[in-house]
Amino acid sequence: MISPVSPLPRSAHRSKPEATPYVDLTRAEWSALREKTPLTLNAEELEKLRGLGDVIDLDEVRDIYLPLSRLLNLYVGATDGLRGALNTFLGEKGSQSGTPFVIGVAGSVAVGKSTVARLLQALLSRWPEHPRVELVTTDGFLLPTKELEARGLMSRKGFPESYDRRALTRFVADIKAGKDEVTAPVYSHLIYDIVPGERLTVRRPDILIVEGLNVLQPALPGKDGRTRVGLADYFDFSVYVDARPEDIERWYLNRFGKLRATAFQKPDSYFRRYTQVSEDEALDYARTTWRTINKPNLLENVAPTRGRATLVVRKGPDHKVQRLSLRKL
Repeated sequence: MISPVSPLPRSAHRSKPEATPYVDLTRAEWSALREKTPLTLNAEELEKLRGLGDVIDLDEVRDIYLPLSRLLNLYVGATDGLRGALNTFLGEKGSQSGTPFVIGVAGSVAVGKSTVARLLQALLSRWPEHPRVELVTTDGFLLPTKELEARGLMSRKGFPESYDRRALTRFVADIKAGKDEVTAPVYSHLIYDIVPGERLTVRRPDILIVEGLNVLQPALPGKDGRTRVGLADYFDFSVYVDARPEDIERWYLNRFGKLRATAFQKPDSYFRRYTQVSEDEALDYARTTWRTINKPNLLENVAPTRGRATLVVRKGPDHKVQRLSLRKL
C-alpha cells in the first residue's frame, strides 16, 4: 500500500529569488565596501565640484563615491593584469602598451550625473596608480545650433539624433587606441552652442570619463543594415545615475530657478530673456521644456539604456543615493 505523500513544509513552496545579472546593495552595504579608502576631498573642494542644485555632502562622498573609486581602482588594476596576460600570449607578435581605461556616466538631465563624473575624476586622480584622469562631456558633440535649426531639431536637442554620434565614437575610439593627442569640440552652456574654433585636447590619459545623456545608446545599424560599433563598446565600466522622473522634474525646476538668478543674468546668456519675465512665466517655460523635451527623451532614450550599465546608482527624493546595483561578472 502506498502511503500518502506528506505535505511539503511551507518554506519549500516559496519561489526562488528571481535571477538577475546584478548584485543589489543597500546604501549601508555599499558604504561598508570602501574599507580603509581615505577621504581625499575637503568641503571646499567638494563645493567646487558640486552641480547647481545638487545637495551632495562629504558623507555622501564617503558612503557612495569612495567605495566606487576603490572598485574602479580594482578594475583598472585587473585590466592591467589582463593586458599583461595578453602580451604574454602574443609575445613579440603583438605586445601592447597600456591604453586608457574608459568610464561612461549616463543619466537624465538634472539627475546629477555631471557632479558624479567630476567627483570620480577628482577621486580617481588621487590614486597613485593613475594620476592622469580626463573628463569629457558629450555636449561638445551636439550639432551646432545652425545645423540643428536647419534639420528642425532644436526642439529635440539632447535626443540621440542631435549629436554627431560618428565623431563622438571616433573620438573615444582614438583615445582607446592610444593616440598621443585627440581633440574635441567645446560646448558653452552660456551661449547654448558649440564655441567656434575652440577645441579640447586630450593627451593619453590613464583614465577617461565620458559623461552624457546617451552614452549607453547601442550603435545604430548602417545604411547597409550592418551593425556598427557604438560608443559604449569602448567603455571598460559604466555608471547610470537613476531617480524617479517626478523627482528629477522637481530638481530640474529648482535648478532652472537658481540659474535664472545667476548665470542667466549674464548679458551673453542664451536664456537671459527668461530673467526679463516674471518668475511664474519663466517656470512655466521650464516646466513645458521638461514635459515636451527632457522627460520624453528620458523615457524614450535614456532610461532604456539603464540595463546596459555596469553600476546603477539610485537616488531618493532628497538626491541621496539609496540603493546600488552592480553587474555580476
